[in-house]
Amino acid sequence: QVQLVESGGGLAQLGGSLRLSCEVSGSPISRIPVAWYRQTPGKEREMVASISAVVIEYADFSKGRFTISRDNAKNTVYLQMNSLKPEDTALYYCHIQPVLGGPEYWGQGTQVIVSS
Repeated sequence: QVQLVESGGGLAQLGGSLRLSCEVSGSPISRIPVAWYRQTPGKEREMVASISAVVIEYADFSKGRFTISRDNAKNTVYLQMNSLKPEDTALYYCHIQPVLGGPEYWGQGTQVIVSS
């Protein structure tokens, strides 16, 4: 059974930092893309960053401030978020799709709140 568990969210001040973690069980992450998404009430979920064996991608709003990385031994993906802004306030989710066209898996989300 595939499970994703996010952690590391919380309250940060303007310009502060947080590091999110996504621990995956039931599916090795070394060869599949893992992505972070975020969502705020009334808005669609948007991709923040993704990492695969060969490619790292960032949304325009996260470039230069956020860094995605992974530890294959721990089957965990991280999202280091620096220079946080109030507009980064959202519920952050981890996502994988181990088989192209197959089931997608999401974590329960971790809340990030950035105060000004």
